[in-house]
Amino acid sequence: MIASTIQLLLLALCAGFARAVPTIEIKGSDFINSATGDRFQLLGVAYQPGGSSGFDPASGLDPLSDGDVCLRDAALMQRLGVNAIRVYNLDPDLNHDMCASIFNAVGIYMLIDVNSPLVGQSIDRGAPWTTYDSSYLNRTFAVVEAFKNYPNTLLFFAGNEVINDDPSGKIVPPYMRAVTRDLKNYIKNHATRTIPVGYSAADVRDILLDTWNYLQCTTTGDDSDMSRVDLFALNSYSWCGDSSFTTSGYDKLVANFSSTSVPVFFSEYGCNVPAPRVFTEVPVLYGPQMTPVLSGGMVYEYSEEASDYGLVNLNSNGSAQCLPDYDTLQKQFASLNVTALQGLPAQNTSIKPPTCSESIITGSSFNSNFTIPDVPPGAQALIDKGISPAPVGKLVSVTNTKVTQVVQASNGQVIHGLSITPLANDESNTPRPQSLVSSSSSSSSPTSTTSSATAAATTNSKKSAAAGVQRNWGSLAIAGIAAVSWFSLV
Repeated sequence: MIASTIQLLLLALCAGFARAVPTIEIKGSDFINSATGDRFQLLGVAYQPGGSSGFDPASGLDPLSDGDVCLRDAALMQRLGVNAIRVYNLDPDLNHDMCASIFNAVGIYMLIDVNSPLVGQSIDRGAPWTTYDSSYLNRTFAVVEAFKNYPNTLLFFAGNEVINDDPSGKIVPPYMRAVTRDLKNYIKNHATRTIPVGYSAADVRDILLDTWNYLQCTTTGDDSDMSRVDLFALNSYSWCGDSSFTTSGYDKLVANFSSTSVPVFFSEYGCNVPAPRVFTEVPVLYGPQMTPVLSGGMVYEYSEEASDYGLVNLNSNGSAQCLPDYDTLQKQFASLNVTALQGLPAQNTSIKPPTCSESIITGSSFNSNFTIPDVPPGAQALIDKGISPAPVGKLVSVTNTKVTQVVQASNGQVIHGLSITPLANDESNTPRPQSLVSSSSSSSSPTSTTSSATAAATTNSKKSAAAGVQRNWGSLAIAGIAAVSWFSLV
């Protein structure tokens, strides 16, 4: 009788776990946790194993198509403390359900680029009019279809560094607004929730602010203009070594973006010269000098590639080894008062966008014409009726939580018992406090930020996180979009 009663209670508990992450909304220049109403800060990493050159649809694989690989990497990311990944190149025709479900289970959001380096799958910055057509848009809409149903899909990037010099600044901006318009209209017509669309910019100071102003301004007098971005991000590598707020130029970025009407964050950061990296920008990026304006950032990058920015070395046999930069970044993340950081009340929710006009553009060679291209022939039907066939993504059961591949710490010792710890309803991943960072040869359960925790007092966050570590959820399974905690019954 007692066992039956407990089972019924557990079944009732299952119904309450709708998802592991609350959806993130945008109000003014803030990301908002929909469960708490508080600001949300991105603590993320770029995730593109193999780099752009490794993207090959003919292989039948992309970064989010192999569940075993994603389980391994999600376990390491959960220990690291990240709450988001940025994925650049994806094949919308592949099945991403298991990987998306794994990252959802551990409270990690996905920032998805809709373009790829393949011909016809991105805007040509030298001649954008030659690539902006219905075939290109069909492909970007397919990415939306593939990822729109995952609750941890946080946003889509319409472009990445397409505007990167004076010549591209002269001709590309109207096309980026056009692509943004088309993506937002497609999402409006075919998704069950609003998913933001933004742009990832090159940190080229001569054109950066003009790019931001051109893309965030409105032609309608308010934020109803579907061609304006919902967010603006930049790939910034100005903090190198043990720098400072002023030496790095972060102070100028904060001053320049202080009036932003959309969220601004680093879509890439983490200069790797000199090496090894010390990541002393982390406490500044998430400190009082920057959080009033910026919404966090994404460290470049998770996997070690030819450019030597990696945190983890991935081997062809499936094994992996953490690199020293992983340990350093983990310690920097763990030093943050994340409970306080994610519990800040929203404060920039009513900032109005600037009106599109020549006066907001300062560069003589930057485009100041806000008449954007019409929807290409044949593309309006796609926007109205949807693409066909359309890929369909959905969360699935994550019953396996244990990593099977050999994973080593940076000192070469095997990390035994590495696994993911699925989180309960409305939780996102968060770093552990410094005192609880595990040694390199062991693996501890990560903590999580709950809706109640983020609403708590902003002090004593280490004590709250320690309590989270001590929770034993037992062996967890996720059915559909429910995260269930099963305890052994005697």
